[in-house]
Amino acid sequence: MKLPGQDVIARQADEHLVTHRVTLPRKMVEHPIRQVGKRLLMALLVLVVTAFVVYADRGGYDDNADGSLDLLDCFYYATVTLSTTGYGDITPVSDAARLTNIFVITPLRVLFLIILVGTTLEALTERTREEWRLNRWRSTLRDHTVVVGYGTKGRSAIKTVCATGLRKEQVVVVDPSNKAVDAATADGFAGVVGDATRSEVLKRAEVFRAKQVIIATQRDDTAVLVTLTARQLNRNAKIVAAVREEENAPLLKQSGADAVITSASAAGRLLGLSVLSPAAGMVMEDLIQQGSGLDIVERPAIKAEVGKKPRELDDLVVSVVRGHRVLGYDDPDVGTVQLTDRLITIVRATPVTQVTPDIRPLPRP
Repeated sequence: MKLPGQDVIARQADEHLVTHRVTLPRKMVEHPIRQVGKRLLMALLVLVVTAFVVYADRGGYDDNADGSLDLLDCFYYATVTLSTTGYGDITPVSDAARLTNIFVITPLRVLFLIILVGTTLEALTERTREEWRLNRWRSTLRDHTVVVGYGTKGRSAIKTVCATGLRKEQVVVVDPSNKAVDAATADGFAGVVGDATRSEVLKRAEVFRAKQVIIATQRDDTAVLVTLTARQLNRNAKIVAAVREEENAPLLKQSGADAVITSASAAGRLLGLSVLSPAAGMVMEDLIQQGSGLDIVERPAIKAEVGKKPRELDDLVVSVVRGHRVLGYDDPDVGTVQLTDRLITIVRATPVTQVTPDIRPLPRP
């Protein structure tokens, strides 16, 4: 008889067991049963080859039962020999048979044992190998990107940053769902299963050494808690969070987010723009899809551009980042381009188009 709440306690215990689990992407995705089947087929092939080798030189063997060997005797001898049982009822007596045992049968015996024992050894060494990979991964992970939430928003954010040149090895996904993390590792990203509102989980993702954190959770209250935890662990990382309700955006900024994207409002504005002008909506959608068509990028000003007005540059400049201010291209305060400026431009996407990230944190109100 189950007590009330017993199912909830069991479910929480199961969730606690998978908390903090780090999963690295795997190159081999072959099913274990298929692997075992292949090894069994290889072992049977070695057995057949050994039996026919003995049968070809059956005159050099002596059988204590009747003195001669038929095909069944050869398979029997191959079986007891490869399994190292060796009853001794069939023995090589001629020089040719003994040489065959030395140079052919013995190597086949070793191969047979390697094939059968290999599966067991692989299972025993898998944990050690995985631990070594995790230690090596942690020691080499620096200035990476932590993405909390691998839903539609999280996947789109990763796709965008990877289109700018970020390597998959530099992305760590954190999600409480095993299925989401499995999907992330299948896509080539490292994953951590757990609740990102807990500092232990973010520490597993090495957030204290991360360069930027993208928070794309399903709930706004969860995004606030994750932002607070991430900011506490890393004071210098750039934190960008998404919220559903615009009224929660100030709360995210107070929690430590450098930039807050209101997903519902952004989608609504794009819908309204598409109604008023479908062509303008298509252009805006093209701009936010990194790596195709037109891209909006931020880059530092070069010496050849210093002293010129934004409209005089080869690239289409839409804004100038000067210090902590973002100025429009036609703002009178811009004047001419300075060497310390960063330019937000619209360019034609090419395979080599990359965004040069700003290492400075964005200003907080």
